[in-house]
Amino acid sequence: MTRRERVARITTTMRTTGRLVGLATVMSVAALAWLAMHRTAAIAKQTPFAMHCAEFAGMWLSPDLIEMPTAGALVETAAMVEASAPGNQQGGEYCRITGRIKALNPTTPDIRFDLNLPRRWNGRALQIGGGGYDGVIVSGIGVMPFSPDRAPLAQGYATFGDDSGHVGDSSLAQFGLVDEAVTNFGYAHLKKTHDVALALIARAYGGPPQRMYFAGGSTGGREGYTVMQRFPDDYDGVIANSPSLNFSGVRLIGVKLGQAEYGRPGGFVPPALLERVYQRTLEVCDRLDGTADGIVSDVEACRAHESQIIDSLRCALHTSSHDACLTDAQMATLLVMRDGLSLPYRLAWDVSGYRGYNVFQGTRLTGALGLAHQPQRQAALSFYANGYLFAQGDGYLRFFVARDAHFDSLTFDPQRPGKYRAQLLGLSATIGSMNPDLSRYIAHGGKLLTLQGLADEVISPNQTIAYHHALVARNGQDAVDRFMRLYMVPGFQHGNGAFIPSVDLLGALDAWVTRGVAPETLTATDLAAATNGRSRPLCRYPTFPRYVGKGNVNLASSFICAQP
Repeated sequence: MTRRERVARITTTMRTTGRLVGLATVMSVAALAWLAMHRTAAIAKQTPFAMHCAEFAGMWLSPDLIEMPTAGALVETAAMVEASAPGNQQGGEYCRITGRIKALNPTTPDIRFDLNLPRRWNGRALQIGGGGYDGVIVSGIGVMPFSPDRAPLAQGYATFGDDSGHVGDSSLAQFGLVDEAVTNFGYAHLKKTHDVALALIARAYGGPPQRMYFAGGSTGGREGYTVMQRFPDDYDGVIANSPSLNFSGVRLIGVKLGQAEYGRPGGFVPPALLERVYQRTLEVCDRLDGTADGIVSDVEACRAHESQIIDSLRCALHTSSHDACLTDAQMATLLVMRDGLSLPYRLAWDVSGYRGYNVFQGTRLTGALGLAHQPQRQAALSFYANGYLFAQGDGYLRFFVARDAHFDSLTFDPQRPGKYRAQLLGLSATIGSMNPDLSRYIAHGGKLLTLQGLADEVISPNQTIAYHHALVARNGQDAVDRFMRLYMVPGFQHGNGAFIPSVDLLGALDAWVTRGVAPETLTATDLAAATNGRSRPLCRYPTFPRYVGKGNVNLASSFICAQP
C-alpha cells in the first residue's frame, strides 16, 4: 500500500468509525465517530496544530492501522512543552508524545517510540534512526549529529524515533535470542513506527506530511537503506551516513580480528604501535593532496605507497619485538583488517564477504572505537579493552548466530560455519541492507544522501563504495546521479577523526526533494577540537579535496575537488 493510499484510509476511518484510532477511555463507537468527524471538520477553521496535545494521552491505535503485524499501539503520555520550559532549546512549543507498539508475542519487548509535534509545523516529518544494537529510544528532540546547531524540530519538522523493539544500550546483543525482536531490529520496527507516527501526525494536523524523510548514521544508516529497499513508497528522501549495510559481514570480520588479536600468540598490537602506524601514514601520505594538514585526502595515491609503508613498519626478521616496529604476528592482525573477509559461500544478495579498511591510508586505530587496548581478552568484552569490532562481533555470534551465551567466538571459523551457515544466511537477509534494487524508490523520485569517512574504523568505507558501485552497475551512472549523492570525507572516522564535518545535509536533501536543487560540492566545517572551525569542500565521490597551492589552508575556497 502506498503512502497516499494509507493516508486516505486513515482519513476515511477517522471520519467514519473511530475504530482504528480511538481513545482508550470508555466511550461508545458512535461517540468516537462523532468526536473524530467533528474534529476533522473543524480542522480547516483552526491553526495547523488542530488538537489539544493532552487528548492524545491514552489513545489506542488498532493493529489494522499498522501494515506489519502487531498487537496495536498505545500512546502513554502526551504533554505540551512550552517554549519557555527549562531545557527547551527548540525555539518554540511542541507536543511530546511517548508510546509503545505491542508485539504479537507477549514475551517479545514492545517497540517504544517518541513523537514530537511542533506547533509551527513546516508540513514535513523526519524519522530518525538509532545506533549500534539500538535499545534506546531515539527522542528526535536534539540536533542531528554532524549538523549545524538548529535541530529539525526547531525548524518545524515533526520528528520521531524508537528503540527498535528492545531495551539496552548499543552494545547489548542478548535480544538476538528472541525471533520477533530480531525481525523488529532488522527492519520491522521502522515500518511499524512509521505507520503509527503517520496516523498520529495526520490526526494532529488534519492531514499527512507533504514530505517524509529518514535520517541516521551507522545502524541508522543501515536503517536508511533498509527503508528504501523494503518500504520505498513511504519516503521522499533519506540521509544514510556511515551505513552498516553488510551487518553480518562487519560482525564476522570483527570476530576474525579478535581471533587475530587474542587467538594467535603475539597478535595483540599495543596502542603505541597503532599510533606509530598512523603517524607513518601521515609522514608518507599527508602531502599527497598538496598540503600537510593532518589529513590523508588522496587515499588512492596513498594506497600506491602502501608496500613502502608496511615495509618501513616491519621489524627485521631477526627481531622478535621492538617498541617502534611490528612483528609478523602484529602485522598479520592489521592485514586481517586491511584485507577484509572473503567467504566461500554466499550470504543474502550474493554477498561473499566484507571489504577491508584503509588501515594504512590515515585511519587511526587507537580511539575508543579502535582496536584492543588490553593484551588479554576480558571475561566480559568491552569496546575499549578488547576493541569495538571484536566486542560487537562476539555478541552477534553468541546471541544471534549460535544462540548460546557461553559460545566461544575464538573457536568459530567464519569461512567454515558448519551448522550455523543457514542461520548466518537468514540473518544477513533479515538485518542486512545489501539489496542493490532501489528501482521503485528511484522511480517515484526518492533522493539519497550518504556521507562517510574514508578513515572510518568501524564501518569500512570500501564496503560503502562497493555498494555504490553495485548501484551503478544495476541502474547506470546517470540514474544513480539523479537520485544519490555520496560524499567520502578524508580524515573522518566513525564520529571522530582528524576532520569531523558539520554540514546541513537535511537542508540539502529538502532543497533537492522540494525544489529540485541537486547538491554538488558542499562545504563542511571541522568540529575536531584541535582544528575546530576550519572548512573543507565535501566532494562527490570519487573526487577529493586538493589544495590549489595558495590561499589559507583552513578555508574550503583554497581547495578544489580533484579526481584521484
